[in-house]
Amino acid sequence: MAFDILPAHADRSRLHPVQPRHASLFCFGLLTLSCALASFALACATPFAAFAVVAAAMLPLRPALLVVAGAWLVNQAIGFGALHYPVDASTIAWGFLIGAAALAATAASSAVLRTLPQNRTPLVLTLVCAYVAYELALFAATPFLGGEMAFTSAIVTRLGLLSAVWLVGLVAACEIVRLLHPSGRRRAIST
Repeated sequence: MAFDILPAHADRSRLHPVQPRHASLFCFGLLTLSCALASFALACATPFAAFAVVAAAMLPLRPALLVVAGAWLVNQAIGFGALHYPVDASTIAWGFLIGAAALAATAASSAVLRTLPQNRTPLVLTLVCAYVAYELALFAATPFLGGEMAFTSAIVTRLGLLSAVWLVGLVAACEIVRLLHPSGRRRAIST
């Protein structure tokens, strides 16, 4: 699926699976469900950069930040509640840092989508910027919280590719909903 051929619209969004009035709720549902799946399957490797790109491509910045924060809360609830993360200062600090990094990735995604031409900005480029923002925010805390060994090129590359795969899946889900939704078909025909 080519990410740079999604239809251009008058607003700054790139993904339109549902009518704009339902976009926040749809995005929240999609990302919290995806986050729950990722949290159980991947634990600490939840692809927040991909979530940030989808939220920024579907919503204005403030609602995108709220949706990503909601997904992060789901991740933390699953981690501490179901996966029994240790309840200590370091784990809690990393949890908050992951949330801050996810918000930074969302802001970076929104900035890229807002700055670059509407119909020429591939979501892959947006993902790269989001992932860099996410990883830099996490890496900046390593002098205080430790964990430098998690930033080897192999681990960072693997997690980046994982985010790319999740982005493909999330965009595919959005496109399927858009095609199946009656108003989505009308929009697809008119663009």
